[in-house]
Amino acid sequence: MVRPYLPLNALRAFEASARHLSFTRAAIELCVTQAAVSHQVKLLEERLGASLFHRLPRGLALTDEGRALLPTLEEAFDRIGGLLDQFEGGRFREVLTVGAVGTFAVGWLLPRLARFREVHPFVDLRLSTNNNRVDIAAEGLDYAIRFGDGAWHGTDAVPLFDAPLSVLCAPEIARRLNEPADVGRETLLRSYRSDEWPGWFAAAGMEPPAMPPVKGPVFDSSSLMVEAAIQGAGVALAPVAMFRRPLAVGLIEQPFAVTVCKGAYWLTALKSRPETPTMRAFRDWLFAMVAEDGTD
Repeated sequence: MVRPYLPLNALRAFEASARHLSFTRAAIELCVTQAAVSHQVKLLEERLGASLFHRLPRGLALTDEGRALLPTLEEAFDRIGGLLDQFEGGRFREVLTVGAVGTFAVGWLLPRLARFREVHPFVDLRLSTNNNRVDIAAEGLDYAIRFGDGAWHGTDAVPLFDAPLSVLCAPEIARRLNEPADVGRETLLRSYRSDEWPGWFAAAGMEPPAMPPVKGPVFDSSSLMVEAAIQGAGVALAPVAMFRRPLAVGLIEQPFAVTVCKGAYWLTALKSRPETPTMRAFRDWLFAMVAEDGTD
């Protein structure tokens, strides 16, 4: 395919002038004279056979034709600029966009990201967090790390590791919990999954008639829930593996060994998304870290 000649200097002069609505400010940005910018825009207008600006006594105003041309040029120049920014040290930096449940991102992934950078210095990793509700296609993600049962429509899901839930609370609360039944007398901090606390009480040996009513604040993030527990607001039921640091320094305690498993962390991607070398590198690194950590 032979592309038509593109007057790039003229297009760049028009785009800068349209953003500033001034030939003078466009010239400053492009490091040329005002006359040169005006001349390039005039050449473009002659090529198109249409006026792109109304020349006003003070500045410029776009014509309908100018307004029609500007969005496409802005997008094109932004994409070119973004691509050029990905070159560093004579190599192309590949972008990898990953979304992760906030609890997993803070409690497991972030402490290991420096190691990923060491192994793959030319991967530009872009990480966003969510509360387990994510639209991979709409958000332009290569991967999403989620908590659940792996059944997400239109996605390939590979399990990373189970995430057993257990009681976590501030030390002063832990001191008054002598047996699992004592937990029912505390404020129960909850997620939006209503079966978690009944599941834990059942694992602790309590039958439904003896189970306490589950009442208390509802959180959309285990990290936020555990922070509330650290501050003494109640007792959290959360994935212990994600809170090793606050456990290690005594901010919270796990008063009972009883756990209940209500899901796992999964690496997911759209079935329609071809795997790139960068995606494969991240996946392989991630599973190597899981194997090393022993949480699989």
